[in-house]
Amino acid sequence: MTIALTVGAIAGFVLLTLGTAVFVAAEFSLTALEKSTVEAHARTGDRRSRAVRRAHTTLSFQLSGAQLGITITTLISGLIAEPVFASLFRGPLRSWGLGTTAAEWVALAIALIVATSLSMILGELVPKNLAIAHPLGVARWTAPLQVGFSMVFSWAIRSLNGVANAVVRAMGIEPADELGSARSPSELGSLVRNSARSGALDPATALLVDRSLVFGERTAEELMTPRVRLHALATDDTVTALLQASARSGYSRFPVVRGDLDDTVGVVHVKQAFTVPADLRDRTAVVDLARPVPDVPASLDGDAVMDRVRGHGMQVALVVDEYGGTAGMVSMEDLIEEILGDVRDEHDLGDAEVQPTADGWLCSGLLRIDEVAAATGLPLPEGDYETLAGLLLTEFGHLPEPGEEITVPISAERAGESEDPVPGWLDPHREVWRARVVAMDGRRIDKVALSTELPAEPGPAPADAAEAEEPTRARRRAGRRRRHDDE
Repeated sequence: MTIALTVGAIAGFVLLTLGTAVFVAAEFSLTALEKSTVEAHARTGDRRSRAVRRAHTTLSFQLSGAQLGITITTLISGLIAEPVFASLFRGPLRSWGLGTTAAEWVALAIALIVATSLSMILGELVPKNLAIAHPLGVARWTAPLQVGFSMVFSWAIRSLNGVANAVVRAMGIEPADELGSARSPSELGSLVRNSARSGALDPATALLVDRSLVFGERTAEELMTPRVRLHALATDDTVTALLQASARSGYSRFPVVRGDLDDTVGVVHVKQAFTVPADLRDRTAVVDLARPVPDVPASLDGDAVMDRVRGHGMQVALVVDEYGGTAGMVSMEDLIEEILGDVRDEHDLGDAEVQPTADGWLCSGLLRIDEVAAATGLPLPEGDYETLAGLLLTEFGHLPEPGEEITVPISAERAGESEDPVPGWLDPHREVWRARVVAMDGRRIDKVALSTELPAEPGPAPADAAEAEEPTRARRRAGRRRRHDDE
């Protein structure tokens, strides 16, 4: 083979490999782009951006064209490159003592490996990685070429697509012309969390969007104020008792019950007390002011609960469990707080449900596990319980007394894969956390202190202060080494 033919064949191989790279880059960049991004850039009037939009609106056709282009360029480059590379290797192999036939076969094998490797690396893997890393920029350069090629070979592309669709239909599946652009709530939540991790969204915005997305997956049982926290009034209580109960508890709405909450007559609002003249409040029963409210099953989803609560004048609903009893009450404030977080004003009494302390957090036992995890960043274990108090009762195995402590393990998988958009993303992996019961409300765990700091292990009393300080330093050094190794 003459030098001119060799040089021409190598140049042809390079050009065809470049053509493969263009088709591969066009294919991956177009599939990686979101429709909203394409439309936003096309509105600027740039010619390349309009070409990208044109290719994206006929995505299925363009992908078929890219596949055809990849196949043509790869086959032709292989036909050109293998004889050329084989001729380059044949002479050295003969000089090393191989026979003519053996040298011919070995040279052909080496040529095949070299040509295929160069075509795969330069023509497929490199453009693929570039397209995934910078889809818009790559699409702006490759889309015009891709659209032009598809127009020229449209007859072949349509024929091949028709045969492929017929095969797919024979399998009982209707082929889709375009990729679906809709996203499920879980996919949107994952996008929000990834955006927060990369810094594209600030944590507060990411948390708000994520809470909004998961709101519809919550049930009335998860959104309600539980039965044990409700303050009820009896049917024979007076309006004066209503005012006193509101001043004492800080609540504005009260169920009016005939015996207990399972026989609730209605709900009364403290504002209704001011419709009664002051001299009649001692003689007017709250049952005369109570209004009936809707009942919702405990399993009803958050969106449906929102509709039921918002559609009623009292903006409240009673949550009924599977046995027909009253499990709790859900109000508009409960629903808003599920999205915005704790909403407090000057009329709210008591402390926040999660308060930072010197070594951790002081939490209400009635908080859900996901609420505690979102507020503290601690990846708490899940199980057959809803609240922090339920978790501790499971771990203790008995009703604890105030001051009792327990150490709960955290799996490495749970700690490393927390998806909550909170500062806990940046926390190092922890193996355990400590819970101490601060207060009980009857048989209910009311307040819990959470901490990642474990109590020091008791040891023998040192002879003097110097001996006491040295083990402490050693433990601190060992702890730092363990944390460093874990990270």
